[in-house]
Amino acid sequence: MPNLNDILILLPEFYLVAAACLLLLLDAFMKPEQRPMLHWLSIAVLLVAMYLVVAGQPSQPVTAFGGMFIRDGVSEILKVFALLSTVLVFVYAKPYLQDRKLFVGEFYTLTIFAVIGIMLLVSAGNLIMVYLGLELLTLSSYALVALNRDSRLSSEAAIKYFVLGALASGMLLYGMSMVYGATQTLDLAHLHMAATHTNMPHLLVFGLIFMIVGIGFKLGAAPFHMWIPDVYQGSPTAVTIFIGSAPKLAAFGMAYRLLASGLGDLSQHWQLMLACLAVLSLAIGNIVALVQSNLKRLLAYSTISHMGYLLVGLVNASPEGYAAALFYAISYALTGAAAFGVILALARAGFECEEIDDLKGLNQRSPWAAFLMMLVMFSLAGVPPLFGFFGKLLVFQAAIHAGFMWLAIVGAVFAIIGLYYYLRVVKVMYFDKPVEGAEVHLQKDVSVRLVLSLNVLALLVLGIVWGPLFGWCQSVFVG
Repeated sequence: MPNLNDILILLPEFYLVAAACLLLLLDAFMKPEQRPMLHWLSIAVLLVAMYLVVAGQPSQPVTAFGGMFIRDGVSEILKVFALLSTVLVFVYAKPYLQDRKLFVGEFYTLTIFAVIGIMLLVSAGNLIMVYLGLELLTLSSYALVALNRDSRLSSEAAIKYFVLGALASGMLLYGMSMVYGATQTLDLAHLHMAATHTNMPHLLVFGLIFMIVGIGFKLGAAPFHMWIPDVYQGSPTAVTIFIGSAPKLAAFGMAYRLLASGLGDLSQHWQLMLACLAVLSLAIGNIVALVQSNLKRLLAYSTISHMGYLLVGLVNASPEGYAAALFYAISYALTGAAAFGVILALARAGFECEEIDDLKGLNQRSPWAAFLMMLVMFSLAGVPPLFGFFGKLLVFQAAIHAGFMWLAIVGAVFAIIGLYYYLRVVKVMYFDKPVEGAEVHLQKDVSVRLVLSLNVLALLVLGIVWGPLFGWCQSVFVG
């Protein structure tokens, strides 16, 4: 039976569930003109949850509900940045949702339930908890993608996401069943020990392959990336920004729990699998992005390539590699939120700012917006001294130390190729003439302008002073 200690360990999660249910009730009895209050309440709920995660973090890892839930340094850092990314999403999304008559309570409650799924997933100590957290995240995401019921593109994206997501979840569940059949345990800590003594090693490796497929889909790594471009383009941009940021932290947490915590002794098998996924993601993501004219599709293929870089770090299969991959996941979550934040800030009623040509001459119309977008593009490209540069540097270093020099070279080559499409966006903003009649400028909303500026400038600051954050990432694995 659960006791008080179990409940206290899960206090941030229980608090978020209660708060989400309360927000649902408030929304049901709230007049449309009172909805901005729901917006600020949702942000306050996430900030309080962030405080509970940090303030209640124990000095040593603790477990609850018989080891099904783990609260440790890895889960803490992932939860903090997932909650921070979601706060950014809420701030950026408000004017966009209001302009398109999508400013509804479901957006906030579904997003908070998705965040609860992320928090359960990154703290999973059991295969059942992994699946529970994953399904809570993905089911909420399916509904968010279909938020704009009047858009055929949005409905198509939601159906594709649902079908492919269900297929990937089935493969993951099938892999878990094979692993359970080989080890007779669902507990990740026991699984780690049982993996070396099983009488059915081939069945275990067979299950591992299907679990890698599930991880690849959730990361958006090639060849399991088919859903990303359509979902990114078809979703309302306010939903795209969420899917492109916080769930990437969850995917890293899922990969770490399943591979490092559960099947770390089989690293000689999954290292090469991850290396192959990394190369495919780098190749497909960077090459296909070269020919994109839609900004959201360009960022979608960019996401695929960035998940390749994250996998390059995971290939190391040691605390050094995990720390580098975690640092990269945080870097991408904040940069991705900033990239879509600029798109949201430039959009207005009747104008989506989704085509690269929409940014032509942006520097002449809104110099500050062009400067922010330039910093974001340079960070995604890995130009020093921005945040993204050190993320790439650390994962390449981890791969080299693991004996995968060839993988680091492949990654560096595709990083140079990727420079082209990021620089193309900068060139359009600074050197092309503005399109006649296209009035592109930043949102008048002060909160959006302020938070977006802080978010983008943080990419520059964290690029210069990256040591403390990386030290935190290292400490949660070494400690």
